[in-house]
Amino acid sequence: MKSLSFKFNLKGAREYKMTKKFYAVRTGRTTGIFQTWTECQAQVIGFSGAEFKSFPTIEAANEYLLSSKASEKEDSTPLNSDAEDAIPKSTSTSAVAYVDGSYNDADKTFSYGAVIFWNGEEFHLSKKVDDESLTDMRNVAGEICGSQAAMEFAIQKNCTTLEIYHDYEGIAKWPLGQWKANKVGTIAYRDYYDSIKDHLKVTFVKVKGHSNNTYNDLADELAKSAIF
Repeated sequence: MKSLSFKFNLKGAREYKMTKKFYAVRTGRTTGIFQTWTECQAQVIGFSGAEFKSFPTIEAANEYLLSSKASEKEDSTPLNSDAEDAIPKSTSTSAVAYVDGSYNDADKTFSYGAVIFWNGEEFHLSKKVDDESLTDMRNVAGEICGSQAAMEFAIQKNCTTLEIYHDYEGIAKWPLGQWKANKVGTIAYRDYYDSIKDHLKVTFVKVKGHSNNTYNDLADELAKSAIF
């Protein structure tokens, strides 16, 4: 997929006003309550299955930690906070991607958008796809293509690890064999993952769609911009 649209350097990024919050890490390198996003980030970024959340009071954070109810495995990046806008860490061999898809019912086409962080830079990918064999999957087809485009980007940059944030659970479950791939699109997606998994370690993290998560929303906007 030749889909790189533009990129820009992160130097001079906006500064955000930080408000007092408590970050509770229920699953991570170290669990507990942290008073800054930097401390929290060190425990959860790159940790598969991390569970964490921000709270306005230490009492609420402690209640979350003590909760025994199993929660859905979703990215709990604090919304509308400094954590939401924190730039994901990346190196020359590790990348982080947020992907999403869109669908245009008028002409039966779909698209993908991806925000990728690599080697201290932010890249935006977007592309409209016209493939009749995949249109019945609507915007999911776009998200699949976005995830695969992120993997291809990481491989081209000689990365060894890639973290993909997505809002549709099949993006992780099809390649990992947790859902059976029985459509042309899902079979091709699974097969592609199988062909690169020994060269690129991919970690999937589910986020809530349309929940004011900065980079997930941006990926959504990129996908829409390619098709509408």
